[in-house]
Amino acid sequence: MPRSKAQVSSKGTKDGHTGNDESLPKWAEDEIKSVKFGDPEIITRSGYILSVYEDAWKIDLQIYEALSDGRTIIEGLDVPKNLKISDFLKGFIYEFKIRMFKGELSSKLAELLKSKYNLDMNAIYKFELEDLQLMDVESDIHASTNTAEDEDE
Repeated sequence: MPRSKAQVSSKGTKDGHTGNDESLPKWAEDEIKSVKFGDPEIITRSGYILSVYEDAWKIDLQIYEALSDGRTIIEGLDVPKNLKISDFLKGFIYEFKIRMFKGELSSKLAELLKSKYNLDMNAIYKFELEDLQLMDVESDIHASTNTAEDEDE
């Protein structure tokens, strides 16, 4: 007879892990730490910088077009050393060229995350900034306003 979730969490699982604490079983931690990322997909998104971590060479972004997994915020994006991170402007609109790496999780780990943590996740993503271009939004707005005014004359 199969055990219910309540029985499993109160007695523990066959690997000795009980459902009462918040830590992952060792096998799950090991799998996450050793995930193999595939070839990167290059994506282009517009958005703005939320935070700059100059010491770590990382940034957090808010993007306007969601990624395939639905996220619109990318945290801990690695910045290459050839870009001058101190010149990055928070709150200004940029076009970002991003390398997105995907590492698949095993079905066993995906099921654990879903059942124990209510986390629907079957892959881990890693992001690296390839390039960024500051968008000149104000002059675009100014130019379209002038054009509209010129048509009225």
